Amino acid sequence: MSQPRRQRAQPLTRATPSPISTFLWVVPVVVAIATVVAFLPALHAGFVSWDDDKNFLNNPYYRGLGFTQLRWMWSTFLLGHYVPLSWMSLGLDFTLWGMNPAGYHLTSLLLHTANAVLVYLLARRLLGFIEADPIRLALASAVAALSFSIHPLRVESVAWITERRDVLSYLFYLSSALSYLRFVDATDSRRRWYACSLAAFACALLSKATSVTLPAVLLIMNAWPLARLDLSPGGLLGARSRQVYRELAPFVVLAAGIVVMTFIALQHLAQLNATQKVAVSAYGVAFYLWKTIAPASLAPLYTMPRQVNPVAARYLVSYLVIAAVSALAWFARRRSPVVTATWLAFLVAVFPMLGLVQNGPQIAADRYTYFAAPFLGVLAAAGLLRLPRALLVAGSIVTTAVLFAFGTLTWNQAGIWRDSLTLWTRVVDVEPAAPIAHNNIGNLSFQARRYNESIQHYQQAVTLQPDYAEAHNNLGVAYSRVGRLADAIAEYQRALAIAPFNDQARENWGLALAEEGKVAEAIEQYRLALVINPENADILVNWGSALLQRGDVAGAVAQYMAALTLRPDSPDAYVNLGVALAREGKLVQAVEKFRQALALQPDHVAANEYLQKSLAVLRAQPGAQ
Repeated sequence: MSQPRRQRAQPLTRATPSPISTFLWVVPVVVAIATVVAFLPALHAGFVSWDDDKNFLNNPYYRGLGFTQLRWMWSTFLLGHYVPLSWMSLGLDFTLWGMNPAGYHLTSLLLHTANAVLVYLLARRLLGFIEADPIRLALASAVAALSFSIHPLRVESVAWITERRDVLSYLFYLSSALSYLRFVDATDSRRRWYACSLAAFACALLSKATSVTLPAVLLIMNAWPLARLDLSPGGLLGARSRQVYRELAPFVVLAAGIVVMTFIALQHLAQLNATQKVAVSAYGVAFYLWKTIAPASLAPLYTMPRQVNPVAARYLVSYLVIAAVSALAWFARRRSPVVTATWLAFLVAVFPMLGLVQNGPQIAADRYTYFAAPFLGVLAAAGLLRLPRALLVAGSIVTTAVLFAFGTLTWNQAGIWRDSLTLWTRVVDVEPAAPIAHNNIGNLSFQARRYNESIQHYQQAVTLQPDYAEAHNNLGVAYSRVGRLADAIAEYQRALAIAPFNDQARENWGLALAEEGKVAEAIEQYRLALVINPENADILVNWGSALLQRGDVAGAVAQYMAALTLRPDSPDAYVNLGVALAREGKLVQAVEKFRQALALQPDHVAANEYLQKSLAVLRAQPGAQ
């Protein structure tokens, strides 16, 4: 009987990737590379005097990931924010880079680049409902991603180290949205994808509270493009819709929890009335739309006007713009639901940033577009996919030119964050009547010992905003440096009339009195300042100096020791304690204190001078204590 013929064994060979599959891998890589290139100038930026000083330069508590730092990160509401995961990322930066700002900027840029790729993936998923061709879909998704990632409105979120919370939170936000879409598609492992989505959302909330909008965005996606939400009459209460509500309920619970934490953390600033809030919110939406289309004259600060008139021209125009776009989106809901869905998602994502609760001096901010911008990118990409074939070439050329222009503007805008002077000079260039900018330029002039120049900027700040307590205090300090003590005290008094609990102004008043020789009056101001802020170690240092001024060495030593209990890293406290010990003839102990001060601040001029003098005396008198 004949045997069946056997096939010869063949060696295994790997399948050759098709040109299309290779192309689909290359596109997101190009998106990532373009994003990095556009933001390269940010890597040369430093810490700036726009909250970076408060968050990092003068804040030892975030530096590291030890138990002490983690406890602080998970309990602090510094500057009105509860963002423990963002603090942890910054603590990791300190562990890796120390106080080198380039490392912090690199981390932010890498996070933003990852977000660009995630936006590409999200856009491809959403646009896949209106385009089947994989190449056209990939290119349109790249347009959506790049219009987000290399747009100059993104610079503030990426190049400002304080805004790490934007890029980190959005990484989790997008991860949660993509995991939810995988959950919807999955036939198995559904629970795993749902858990991933919920966990990523929790991380987003713990990175920045503006992530609370995700449940509403997912609800919109369930209407379009997923079509899981029944929009027929009565369908919103039907079984299909109720299933969606059940899925999103845990997201809503998490969002509600972080909203409570946010209201606890918020700084209690003066609030506008209801009609003014509506006007400012409408202006914000129209402003972001316009700046997305024409990103010119961008600045790190757009100051809230002192008076908001809801019927002023710019607010009336804003109402009309929003009404017109909303009407267009409504009428397009049947033929082009992508228009309706992306407009709603944009409004939802930008809603927390519209000034309904005022938490800063700005009427709008470039960074406030970070979460909402991708939806406009998806809308633009959808428009490109709908172009007639006759216009495809022209549309592609225009799109490429626009994206190149965006990248160039982003490169230039990133340079504005190079240093504090460049930053605040830009604000004044765009908005000359910005009191905060003049105050901060005054600070920079003061640090450079150009005291008369600083006085001019502080005077400009208080002229523009007479109730600007910080600028009055700073003007007083500058007057003090040029010997105008009476004028300095008058400015401190003005600052306290505006802000009675300003411990710095009261402390500075005490310093001016001490310089006039009125030691008892100075000590009284220090006492009152310490009542306002018992944690201010500088008050204790100055109090000790006043006691030393009138010969109470023991009392001075006690105050310096108390200051070091509050702030063991205070070089000035060590220097002054060393001076007091030297007065008592305890030169060996004094030398130790001067050396401790120099260990904390190697360039401390007074510590070095006192150390050399003390060592010289010790060498001349070996028996001295």
